[in-house]
Amino acid sequence: MILPIYIYGQPVLRKEAQDIPTDYPDLKQLIADMFETLTASEGVGLAAPQIGKAIRLAVIDLDVLSDDFPEYKDFRRAYINPHIVEFDDSKTETMEEGCLSLPGLHENVTRPTRIRVQWIDEDLLQHDEWIDGYLARVMQHEFDHLDGKVFIDRVSPLRRQLIKSKLRALLQGRYRCGYRTKAAVKK
Repeated sequence: MILPIYIYGQPVLRKEAQDIPTDYPDLKQLIADMFETLTASEGVGLAAPQIGKAIRLAVIDLDVLSDDFPEYKDFRRAYINPHIVEFDDSKTETMEEGCLSLPGLHENVTRPTRIRVQWIDEDLLQHDEWIDGYLARVMQHEFDHLDGKVFIDRVSPLRRQLIKSKLRALLQGRYRCGYRTKAAVKK
């Protein structure tokens, strides 16, 4: 089932998500719904707060990039209770990021290129791995959602000031996108 994406201003996007038990009700179906929603919205990652659930769950599908990055062919994974436990700050990279919860907004964000992550996969296997490259960036972006952050929190105060009118428009429900949303219209 395709779920609506919660738009900037929805309170759930600012909540710290909670770890979930591995016997969380209908977990497999929720993961399937998140992948279906991600595909329909043409994104590469989706965190549970973006569909209104303050739980530590995210899905990433990099297969759509496999023409340019063959290493991501068939890369489609769910991350249950993911936590970034270490950042390797020795090398950072600045790239443009966008977000399904902030339609039409793109900003340059600097992030470490290598992180150590712990999570549980769909088969309930535990992982503790160093991740690098583009996947590390996507994980940081999605896992920020689980900590109540969005990518614009990582841009300079000056850039935030310059995009203030765009943020206000999102808060007022004035945006366009090609997927189902749940706006946070403030009066």
